Amino acid sequence: MSAPGTAAAPAAPEGLPVPAAPDDVPGWFFRADQEVFAHLLDRQSETGTTGDLLEMGAYLGRSAILLGYHLRAGETFTVCDLFDLEAPDDQNSAEMDMSYRDTLTRRAFEANYLAFHPELPAIVQAPTSVLADGRIPAGSCRFVHIDASHLYEHVAGDILVAREALAKDGVVALDDYRAPHTPGVAAAVWEAVFTLGLRPVLLTPEKFYGTWGDPEAVRADLLDRDWRGEGFRLDEEHLAGQRCHRLAWDEPPAPELAPAPAPARPRRSLPRRIALDVLPPVATRSVRRALRAARRTA
Repeated sequence: MSAPGTAAAPAAPEGLPVPAAPDDVPGWFFRADQEVFAHLLDRQSETGTTGDLLEMGAYLGRSAILLGYHLRAGETFTVCDLFDLEAPDDQNSAEMDMSYRDTLTRRAFEANYLAFHPELPAIVQAPTSVLADGRIPAGSCRFVHIDASHLYEHVAGDILVAREALAKDGVVALDDYRAPHTPGVAAAVWEAVFTLGLRPVLLTPEKFYGTWGDPEAVRADLLDRDWRGEGFRLDEEHLAGQRCHRLAWDEPPAPELAPAPAPARPRRSLPRRIALDVLPPVATRSVRRALRAARRTA
């Protein structure tokens, strides 16, 4: 597998620009989650954990590019997204029209992915619900990323697909589990925790990480790194008797600017200072009026 940025970049179809680095690809895949994805996938490789990769909802490929770097010989990386197809229902169509219709195309995804990898993943251009038909073999995946619809019914279905597809101790990452505009995702995620046996392991500002296997094994892999020493915030939480952690990139504070000095007051002449200091108030007021009159006529 080629290192980031070293693959020969093919000509972009239809004149689409070719990104020079993965972060040039538009999307909402930020530093904390980039590091968590890479760390967990690296640990799986180090411990000999094998299995396929699955992403439901890819947008323009920013997270898929990273996942592709961790694909090993004999494994399959499957990406399922509608891209520029019509949505199967009115609610999903309205969601796509609001957020993605003018930018999301399969050709753009392919151009971005091929800028960093010699070949495309297996692409299923369809609603993620089609994956429930068994085309992803049960227990075949070590990592699943869910970032497709924000509607409760769709996310709940995607979670069931992930539960079936994941191998023992496999990890699922769910996007937008806490955003104000995605309450359907939050409902589906926490329903899975309280009724489907999904065990939370890690929470970042954007993503929920969990497993249907042993959360302590995944957590041990996760904590085998000095996150705080690298500038991240790491805290432990307890949710309904289950232990998990919160991780966020701790942006260094912007340097404080020194307050601007107050404008200097005009320095009074020595005779004026003496007059104002020693004359009685009535005389002082007379002096001030005379000085103001003099300035106006000057």
